Amino acid sequence: MPLPPTLRGAAIVQAAEAVIVLAATILAGVDAASGQSYHVNSGIALTVIGALGAAGIAWVARGLAQARRWSRTPALLTQLFVGIVGIYLLQGHRLDWGIVSVVLAALGFAGLLAPPSMRALTGSEKAVTADGQAPAGDPTRPGRKPPAPGRKPSASGGKPSASGGKPSASGGKPSAPAAGRKRAR
Repeated sequence: MPLPPTLRGAAIVQAAEAVIVLAATILAGVDAASGQSYHVNSGIALTVIGALGAAGIAWVARGLAQARRWSRTPALLTQLFVGIVGIYLLQGHRLDWGIVSVVLAALGFAGLLAPPSMRALTGSEKAVTADGQAPAGDPTRPGRKPPAPGRKPSASGGKPSASGGKPSASGGKPSAPAAGRKRAR
């Protein structure tokens, strides 16, 4: 099945975000190497974390480009984090990076949440057999009865309570066994 254009766009946005994180990582590495970092050790740590983050974001972009189901959640989280960082950048009067971040996050969300992308990433086309019916194990299958209303499994696993299910004086709920009594088996 061909990749929907919305999912292709989301993969491109994800790849662009990986490039931006890599650029920021390179800048942090240059600052650490030139001694301009607050602490050299923290500059090195930021560089390593940034490189791993850029690689992870690029890996998710590759998963989106191949319509892998696992890539949907990390891609949505990436858009959320990029949007949050963009808002912080805008509040810090860094309009150049802030606007780019917020726009990329909005485009990424739009691409990921578009119906063709959702169908491709959730595999909902595969949930229909050749004759147009849902698979046998599908709870939405026509003719299958829903559970009876009001029937909920009890916390005790179906065992009767010590009071025999009779309402108590405390609001009509069955009473619990006394704390000190042992149950007969």
